[in-house]
Amino acid sequence: MEESYSNGVSAEAVEGAVWRKSSRSNPYGNCVELAVLADGRVAMRNSRHPAGPALVYTRAEIAAFVQGAKDGDFDELTTAG
Repeated sequence: MEESYSNGVSAEAVEGAVWRKSSRSNPYGNCVELAVLADGRVAMRNSRHPAGPALVYTRAEIAAFVQGAKDGDFDELTTAG
């Protein structure tokens, strides 16, 4: 039976998830981790809180976010002020 996860699910409840983070992450735990789920969706969690919650997105949603990041749509979020 295929699992069904919703947003805000405990990351520990995402069975079989293999979490990965960017090589640009720092040693202080300021990282976002991602895991591909059995149904093809992608879960996202904060590395400082590995028990969750995890947010779950479709591949299309993740693709749109990644492309927006590449295009600079979120650059102002990385600066103080």
